[in-house]
Amino acid sequence: MSEKNIVPNKIKIENCYESYRPIFNEILGKIENLLKQNIHLPSNPTYKSRIKSFSSYYKKILRQKAEESSSGKGLVVLTDMIGIRVICAFVEDLALVEKQIVDLFSVKEIERKGAEQSFKEFGYESVHILVSIPENCLPETGLSDDLKDKLVCEIQIRTILQDAWAEVEHELVYKSEFNPFDKPLRRKLASINASLTLADIIFQEIRDYQKRLQSELGARRNSFYEKADEFSENLLGCSKPQGFKDIALETSSFSRNSIDDLILAALHEHNVGNFKSAIEIYTQIINSVPTPSDLVLSVIFKHRGMAYFAQNLYEEALSDFKKSIDYDPKCFKSMYYQGIVYSVQGKDQEAVACFDNSLLIDAFQSHVYYRRALSYYNMGEYSKSMDDVNSAIMLGLSDNDLNALKMKLVKKFDMGM
Repeated sequence: MSEKNIVPNKIKIENCYESYRPIFNEILGKIENLLKQNIHLPSNPTYKSRIKSFSSYYKKILRQKAEESSSGKGLVVLTDMIGIRVICAFVEDLALVEKQIVDLFSVKEIERKGAEQSFKEFGYESVHILVSIPENCLPETGLSDDLKDKLVCEIQIRTILQDAWAEVEHELVYKSEFNPFDKPLRRKLASINASLTLADIIFQEIRDYQKRLQSELGARRNSFYEKADEFSENLLGCSKPQGFKDIALETSSFSRNSIDDLILAALHEHNVGNFKSAIEIYTQIINSVPTPSDLVLSVIFKHRGMAYFAQNLYEEALSDFKKSIDYDPKCFKSMYYQGIVYSVQGKDQEAVACFDNSLLIDAFQSHVYYRRALSYYNMGEYSKSMDDVNSAIMLGLSDNDLNALKMKLVKKFDMGM
């Protein structure tokens, strides 16, 4: 009988494989820690790791008709014995993780499973990267130089939905070693896979929208506060903080097919200084049919009020901030903005009342304490002003204006007020 026809000795093969398991586990733990320390995403990925079970290992080497499987004298090295899965929230994260893995490891192969499938098929999508085991992840003893060279780790990258589908598909198809032949059943599987893929795409679109929205909101808030700061800077004798940039005028490129699109368009027009255009879009949202919810109206009136404020239209701004509060009585931001308008108008008592109302809802607003401290200072209430300055500092606020106000108050106390 030739050697190729020798019946494999399963017990010897298992003993050989299991003798390496502690070494594989040590390598796996070190690589997982390396990934966790070096993979950086806006949303934290999760990790699944495993050493291939002997049952799966044995079936695979028999399928591959590996020569060593017949004797059990040496370890048959497979590419997926050591595996780690990086599971991401969004499609955009996949490319980021792949790049960081390529930068971190010596890559032997990258396979994009499912990329070649048509919409009629139901296989899972996944990026599989084979990497060499880094020197600092190898054990000091227990591995020959030959095995060190052959061993690899398979790192898979998937979204949460891709991973969910792969797990179910593995149970339904791979483990059973049977692909359904019934066309209606195959269509159902393909439909589920398509639905999950569509869900991933929609999640990414929502994520992209949120990023654009947060960017526009951040710029809009900054422009509002910069205008409000002009008042306090004149009072305190401070210069504008370094790093301030005037907003460049440009044409909006946002579509206007839904309320979400209109909000983005309005915020963009607002941020680039096209205040009249922004107000027109805000007004269009307010008057849209069907009528937006109270929460949406509260937000839009708040934004329109800020646009009015940017044009020194203080009464219009106050009116909109009040309407924002009418639609959402817990909108502490609108109460705060209302207080800023009153303070710019020199109506410090009214401003303090608004700041009080805002702090009743959220007592941890350092900037509100600072603004109220300014109003108290203007009213000659220096002790109350200093209390608010200290509260703002305790909450972590630290800037030139706050420090300047504190120095003015210290001088007042030194002079016996």
